[in-house]
Amino acid sequence: MTSKEIRQSFKDFFVSKDHKIVPSAPMVIKNDPTLMFTNAGMNQFKDVILGNAPIKYPRIADSQKCLRVSGKHNDLEEVGHDTYHHTMFEMLGNWSFGDYFKKEAIAWAWEYLTDELKLDKTRLYATVFEGDKSENLERDNEAAEHWEKFLPTDRIINGDKKDNFWEMGDTGPCGPCSEIHIDLRPDEERKKVSALELINKDHPQVIEIWNLVFMQYNRKADRTLEELPAKVIDTGMGFERLCMAVQGKLSNYDTDVFQPIIKKIAEISKSTYGEDEKKDIAMRVIADHVRTIAFSITDGQLPSNAKAGYVIRRILRRAVRYGYTFLNMHEGFMYKLLSALIEVMGDAYPELIAQKTLIEKVIKEEEESFLRTLETGIRLLDRQMEQHKKENNLILEGTTAFQLYDTFGFPLDLTELILRENDMTVDHEGFTSEMKKQKDRARNAAVVETGDWTKVHDGEPIFIGYDFTETDAEILRYRKVKQKKKEYYQLVFSQTPFYSEQGGQVGDSGWMTSTESDEKIEIFDTKRENNLAVHLVEKLPTNIADTFTLRIDTERRTAIEANHTATHLMHEALRKVLGNHVEQKGSFVSEQLLRFDFSHFQKVTDEEIRKVEQFVNRKIRENIAIEETRSVPLQSAKDMGAIALFGEKYDEEVRTIRFGTSIELCGGTHISSTGRIGLFRIVSEGAIAAGVRRIEAITGKACDEYIYKKEDMLVHIRELLNNTPDIEGALQRLIAENEEMKKAIYEFELEKAKSLKQSLISSKEMKDGVNVFSAVFTDVSPDIVKNIAFQLKGEFNDNLFFVVGTVIDNKPNLTVMIGEELVKKGLHAGNIIRQAAKQIQGGGGGQPHFATAGGKNADGLKLAVEEVLGNLS
Repeated sequence: MTSKEIRQSFKDFFVSKDHKIVPSAPMVIKNDPTLMFTNAGMNQFKDVILGNAPIKYPRIADSQKCLRVSGKHNDLEEVGHDTYHHTMFEMLGNWSFGDYFKKEAIAWAWEYLTDELKLDKTRLYATVFEGDKSENLERDNEAAEHWEKFLPTDRIINGDKKDNFWEMGDTGPCGPCSEIHIDLRPDEERKKVSALELINKDHPQVIEIWNLVFMQYNRKADRTLEELPAKVIDTGMGFERLCMAVQGKLSNYDTDVFQPIIKKIAEISKSTYGEDEKKDIAMRVIADHVRTIAFSITDGQLPSNAKAGYVIRRILRRAVRYGYTFLNMHEGFMYKLLSALIEVMGDAYPELIAQKTLIEKVIKEEEESFLRTLETGIRLLDRQMEQHKKENNLILEGTTAFQLYDTFGFPLDLTELILRENDMTVDHEGFTSEMKKQKDRARNAAVVETGDWTKVHDGEPIFIGYDFTETDAEILRYRKVKQKKKEYYQLVFSQTPFYSEQGGQVGDSGWMTSTESDEKIEIFDTKRENNLAVHLVEKLPTNIADTFTLRIDTERRTAIEANHTATHLMHEALRKVLGNHVEQKGSFVSEQLLRFDFSHFQKVTDEEIRKVEQFVNRKIRENIAIEETRSVPLQSAKDMGAIALFGEKYDEEVRTIRFGTSIELCGGTHISSTGRIGLFRIVSEGAIAAGVRRIEAITGKACDEYIYKKEDMLVHIRELLNNTPDIEGALQRLIAENEEMKKAIYEFELEKAKSLKQSLISSKEMKDGVNVFSAVFTDVSPDIVKNIAFQLKGEFNDNLFFVVGTVIDNKPNLTVMIGEELVKKGLHAGNIIRQAAKQIQGGGGGQPHFATAGGKNADGLKLAVEEVLGNLS
């Protein structure tokens, strides 16, 4: 079976068991503060599992894109070095929410593997949770009894809490799990060593392929367990590992999931896979990483220097480094692998095909940028090695190695490789210490301590903020949160008009007032966590059980809504002015401004910006009323012309927002009519990545302030020009006069340079056959001195020693030029000037033949010149 057939067979099998097949959620997570990436199939069902969202389908199955590169689930260092770990992988899974449990999950897993895929039953093993006395948990005998229907008892293995008790996090749903392992070794090896000795021992051919999680407990903040009211089945099977088993391979990378990509890498790098272990590892790393990068970009996450974008940039750079070091790829090449990736995965994930051009451009630019950085880092390391060898020190400091790692993206092994070739080593302890400091800083900044939810009233929260700005409500639950030494509380209300931050729109702020005591508390923000709108307050009300009047800050909300609606109008305008290739890649909407990222491959011209502004302002003046529809089937919304964004996960029923010809799928809040926006202006436009531009714009009062500042600037300029009525003409005359003066100064400086040069030649001395030029000048720019030095170098056949001090605006400068023969004898202008610059309380440096320095103490300039001349003795 091909990988495509295997993926489809899984879905077909679970359809036959009455499961609803749902599409993969985006790999990049946007509305969950606890996760940057989908790292397990269950992530998109987290809200259902936690009871924060209704159960729409009790049985579900899918194939989910996952990424594991950080935190507890981090497989990055194993990727490429072993046969079965990956950064991005597909997780085949089936779920039951309060429906079937262990019996069916085990029976269907066995049926699919042995009847559908025809895997050898004698090669399969199962593990069950052995229990844990410290938590009063008994062995999972229920799972073991179901397995005994299919496996002999000696192939049902007890596993400890580490391997066979699954937890969502420090708190939340958890339970025992049962892993299915397969032994792929040749028969001769199986006879010598039993698989029982190799399970969960990181053997490359005795591997786990499927994990069946039986969620039956809830872990509380005090670490105690309570029974879940509705049991959950959550299974996950590594698609790439399954393909290895079905296709009879001994490595995931030998399956048809990876081979087309690896063959393309071999072709581009003029290498042969299978001949050199280091090159093979490099090809596997690149084949793995290009999948991660491409899918991240399709899901809207571009490489950057922050959060999820930084993770993607590091993965991309890691792949480039492997290509650079082991495949001699000193030019960008990964972008050329997209066609091979699409051949393998384009059918299952058509977003790869739709965004091929963007993915290629982003990867190409990132590769070329990093290759330049890599070259810079190598030059820095070369200088360090040269300096260390002069000092007879063959150990590079750990701080320097960490700087190479952190600033230039050098992994420690690349630094070690280059050092080894130069008979040097690195201070491992120093490097590890610097790495630990960085990790501690990041960990301390990110630590969030949350207490257990305290229940106050029964009920499920309802959002009414599309229709109301004020309501009475009760607190359903609350909890205490600690972050960066700050304490605050999260409240969940029975109903709320407060919009919680999501989809690029900031959360509402406002007030809660007790209807019993008039106690008023500020709600300083509203966030969304696990599909719950949580209201943030610095203190709890005196009586937590009261009814409260919730009222949002309507002035702030209106400003946010104006910017959000303007974003929709601008999106339509950009597509009209620039073309239908424009696609939203990100947005941010607050009361101050709107920010919009979109695909476009060149700078938006001033004329195009003006056209976009005119389009939006025309729509504002038309005062178009909002047309909102809720609970529209997704396909119907698309048929109406609503644009669905790549990287977004939509429900089967959606909300649409229409303003005239602008129609979008949107869950945010909007102004009632476009006229209330007032005015729209674009204040900046620029590139944030290859093929992606960013516009920042303002509306309403912010536009007033923007225009006032422009007007004030014009008034000030007119005053500077003696209140001339013709500002433009006066400026043009001023520029012309300035050019004339520059020309006159240039001609004067040429004459001055000729005079200074002649005086230097006249005062020239000969010392041991070398032409020595020295002087101290005032009111002479260092640039003139530099030009004179290079002229004399040519006129005197590179046989000179030149040192000139100058003072301009009370700042001393020093210039040194040394001829080639003197350089060969060991003189170094950069080293000489570095010492002499101390006389002028300054510093400098340069190349062996030419160097400059600046300082603060003009009185020491003569001594500095004399010290430089002393090097000829």
